Amino acid sequence: MADQMQWANALSTRPSLEAAVTDVIQQAVSSLTAPADLGLVFISSAFTSEYSRLLPLLAERLSVPVLIGCSGGGVIGTTGHGQTQELEAEPALSLTLAHLPQVSVQAFHIVPEELPDLDSPPDDWIDLIGMPSTPAPQFILLSGSFSSGINDLLQGIDFAYPGSVTVGGQAISGGLGGRIALFFNDKLYTEGTVGVALSGNIVLETIVAQGCRPIGKPYQVTKGDRNIIMELNEQIPLIVLRDLITSLSEEDRILAQHSLFVGLAMNEFKQDLLQGDFLIRSILGVDPTAGAIAIADYVRSGQRLQFHLRDARASAEDLEFLLESYQKKQAADPLAVSALMFSCVGRGEGLYGKPNFDSGLFRRYLKDIPIAGFFCGGEIGPVGGNTLLHNYTSVFCICHQPQF
Repeated sequence: MADQMQWANALSTRPSLEAAVTDVIQQAVSSLTAPADLGLVFISSAFTSEYSRLLPLLAERLSVPVLIGCSGGGVIGTTGHGQTQELEAEPALSLTLAHLPQVSVQAFHIVPEELPDLDSPPDDWIDLIGMPSTPAPQFILLSGSFSSGINDLLQGIDFAYPGSVTVGGQAISGGLGGRIALFFNDKLYTEGTVGVALSGNIVLETIVAQGCRPIGKPYQVTKGDRNIIMELNEQIPLIVLRDLITSLSEEDRILAQHSLFVGLAMNEFKQDLLQGDFLIRSILGVDPTAGAIAIADYVRSGQRLQFHLRDARASAEDLEFLLESYQKKQAADPLAVSALMFSCVGRGEGLYGKPNFDSGLFRRYLKDIPIAGFFCGGEIGPVGGNTLLHNYTSVFCICHQPQF
């Protein structure tokens, strides 16, 4: 087994941090038959006052060359009995250890001031990360607040590392005024982004479930300014939207009052747009006088979009559709050894009315592999060939060795 990739995850709900650390280390270390090359740790915001104690406690009992992690609004992990749990609003600690033969692991902590300009050459980004662009590395990123520069970092990585896959999430605090924590080897940070670049004998595949279903038909932006849609199909956007809502069922009309979103088509050349072809963005407001619609992203003339609705049923159907598509594409993938899950704090039990829904659905399609992750303030994953920051999304990352 020493030459095979191995991942082990452990989860503890012990309310004492010392007990939780002992618990997860014993479980994770005993599951590996070779030394760990990478550790990932996620801690519930219920432990906010004890963040500074986590790394010293881990270091007393665990030796791993690279360790990153963060705080979350909840923690996702797999128990010793093989059950995956999504633990929200309660003390929880998740530790993942990975043995990664023939994989180069480069860890980094980046603050916004260090980011190159977006018109800088690729070499500036490669120097910042410290990993060559070939073979294309895979990235796991854990970022701080929206001022962490994460959007620029994602663009820079996509630019400098074509063919790479990037996943991750934004750490979250336990409430207003709460602190976040980013863990990087033996250091605790409260801002910036921590991450690892993995190059060599590893593949990361993604499922990005944005939790929406399209309504109506696609439209084309015929006039736009920054994030404001001023014309759709040469018509006033608000009139187009009102006509669309009138055509909906009563149930969907009620849903549209609070759960209406815009999906931006990510492939300019694809004729028949399907579920999953859109980047979902929030509607920020409307101008009743001009009939314009403002959204949480930039638009440009010629871009296609479609309105979407989000609810528990749409989220469940969207994830199941993507899991079925992945399963058909892979047939049976015996090489999958682990998965990471980065889920919006707005999903989980609050959306579905019951716990462990997304992870449970995932396990129905990909059985018997450990899952680790956390509930995020924003989720990082690719859509349409671009890596983007999402909301209300579950990003799954499936890890395995390449199939030659």
